[in-house]
Amino acid sequence: MPKIVLFGATGYTGRLTAEALIARGAAPVLAARNATALEKLAADLGGAQTAVADVTDPGSVRALLGRGDVLVTTVGPFLRYGGPALAAALAAGAHYFDSTGEGPFIRSVFDRDDEARKAGVSLLTAFGFDYVPGNLAAGLALREAADAVRADVGYFIAGPGTSGGTRASMAGMLFERGFALRGGRIVPERTGSRIRSFDVAGRPRTGVSIPGSEHLALSRAYPRLREADVFLGLPSLAARGLQAGSLLAGAVARVEPVKRLAEGALERVVQGSTGGPGPEARARTRSWAVAETFDDTGRVLASVTLAGSDPYDFTSAILAWGAQTALDGGLLGTGALGPVDAFGLDALTAGVADAGFSR
Repeated sequence: MPKIVLFGATGYTGRLTAEALIARGAAPVLAARNATALEKLAADLGGAQTAVADVTDPGSVRALLGRGDVLVTTVGPFLRYGGPALAAALAAGAHYFDSTGEGPFIRSVFDRDDEARKAGVSLLTAFGFDYVPGNLAAGLALREAADAVRADVGYFIAGPGTSGGTRASMAGMLFERGFALRGGRIVPERTGSRIRSFDVAGRPRTGVSIPGSEHLALSRAYPRLREADVFLGLPSLAARGLQAGSLLAGAVARVEPVKRLAEGALERVVQGSTGGPGPEARARTRSWAVAETFDDTGRVLASVTLAGSDPYDFTSAILAWGAQTALDGGLLGTGALGPVDAFGLDALTAGVADAGFSR
């Protein structure tokens, strides 16, 4: 009988996702590399099936899955550790969800679209705060504006805290190439190359461009879309700092030996799996996703803002919703999918609202 497997269950986002799945009435298999930590987590949650698996032993990850299963993986940084879970899902004929926010890894998942279609499975990458709310907001704005050819999406957080895994992911992307949708095609573009302001809850907030899933997913769901940008909300000085830092990182990345040394140093300094914000800190956090669509003259046609609470709480809740919906047969297609074409706008709107974000 098909099942949900949660790989990385003992990590920060993994534990939150395990809690969210069980709160929905699901019975996931909890998988991670540490048997003792798994046993404790299962006991804390009132009992659950467990399995030991480690990305350094790809066969152990493949052994988790059977045809028709749903794999949810929170094991990151994904550029470093994400490959075995993706490969295992494709080999087993299992649907796949991950929590990455790493643009280059997102693109690598979309590159396996044909393979997923042949296997009869769906791949849903970046299925969390990065980047489900923005995909939904843009989809709603594009539905309201039939003539739109461009979409801008911004993500903003008030009172944020970050987990060790998030910091490690951000460090891992520092020397990777970004991308954007230009002229209907995905093209290389340096992270931080664009800065703009959005109206968020009645006040202007600055965003700096980053590679996201919207570039890839929206262009498939809305073929008329010719240009898309995704922006991360930062204070103006920090946005300018990221822009300058990306120029320096780009220069370093062009010299392979220097790049390897810099990446090695960052891996030693920025450690993952070091926990994250506690419940009280998350309760104080507020988040928004804003989407604007434009015609070919640059005129704004529609604007949609979704508001919610903490990104980690949302990520765990939407992963749980997505996995259970997939297990129940709610996916609309196969291949590498964005949130909109995987579930449809109306079902996704309801799922996102259930996970804490609404218009």
